[in-house]
Amino acid sequence: MKTKLLIFVAMVGLSAMVNAQTPVSKPALKSGIQVKGKSLHQPQRAPLQFLNLDDAQKEAIKKSSLEMHKKFQPIRNELGEAEARQRTLMTAEKPDIKAIHKNIERMGELKVEIAKIAANHRLEMRTLLTDEQRMKLDMQKGNMNRGRGGMVGQGLN
Repeated sequence: MKTKLLIFVAMVGLSAMVNAQTPVSKPALKSGIQVKGKSLHQPQRAPLQFLNLDDAQKEAIKKSSLEMHKKFQPIRNELGEAEARQRTLMTAEKPDIKAIHKNIERMGELKVEIAKIAANHRLEMRTLLTDEQRMKLDMQKGNMNRGRGGMVGQGLN
């Protein structure tokens, strides 16, 4: 009798543990869960589709975006290293406040450099657009920044 009761309690406990664990992969995709502002279930659409770009504009924007991302990559890599260094500095047994401040300044410089490259890219891209396309972009940009997270790194933003 005691063995049966012990087995029953163990089975109930195991089933409770199994039910408490939430699977992440397939249900997340089926339910359209949001991850960093993007739905895992919805297909991605072209970010500038609403502008009705001609082929020459698409090609120029694609080429310029590729160049921008080539400039971004080493800076982002260095920023990632600086952020990792910051975690190391902050969790040291005896933190060096001067080194921490210097690293913070370096991370700021890298972020400013990225922002400048992005701004130059956006201005360059705007020169490729017609007046009507620029107006559509400006109107759409305001809507995108409210709620969806904008189009960072997607060409024009």
